[in-house]
Amino acid sequence: MSAERAELVTVGRLTSVYGIRGWVKVHSYTEPAENILQFNQWWLQNPKSSGSGGWQPLEIDAGKRHGKGLIVHIKGVDDRDLAAQFCQRDVAVSATEMPQLDEGEFYWHQLQGLQVVSQYEGREYRFGEVVRLMETGANDVMVVRGGEDDRERLIPYLPGEFIASVDLQARQITVHWDPEF
Repeated sequence: MSAERAELVTVGRLTSVYGIRGWVKVHSYTEPAENILQFNQWWLQNPKSSGSGGWQPLEIDAGKRHGKGLIVHIKGVDDRDLAAQFCQRDVAVSATEMPQLDEGEFYWHQLQGLQVVSQYEGREYRFGEVVRLMETGANDVMVVRGGEDDRERLIPYLPGEFIASVDLQARQITVHWDPEF
C-alpha cells in the first residue's frame, strides 16, 4: 500500500540519535507510548515536506523502552551520522492499522478539523473548528478557533458533560458551552 492511497495518522516523531549504532529516540503520541512499536509499517515524513505530504516507508527492525522513553533501530542503518538524517521528522501509520475503538470513542485525529457548535439557552453558536487537542492530566481539552467571534476556546473533552455529540459524517461536535466563556 502506498502512502498516497492510505490515510496516514501521525503517531510520533523521531527526535535524536541514541548511541553510535543507528538507534534513534522516538517521541510517541500513542497511549501507552509503547503502542507505537506494534505498528507494522511506519511512514517517515520527507525532510523537505511539511504538513500532510511527502512520506516514505521506514523499516524498523527493533524497538524498546529505554529509561522514560523509547528507542528504535532503523533497518540497515548502523551508523550514528546516517541515523541523524532521520531525526526531527514525524512518523505516521496507515489509519487502517489503528485498533478499532468502541462506539462513542474517537481518535484525536478524527476530531481535529471538526466544526464545534453550542446549543446554549435556546440558541446555536458556531465556535469554529478543533485545531488540536491537548492532555491536561485531568482530562483532554479541545482547542477551538474561529467561529462567529473569531476567538480561541479551550473546551474540556468530557462526553456527557460538555460534549453532547460527535458526528463524524456531518464533521460536527455539539457542545454544552457558554459562548461568553
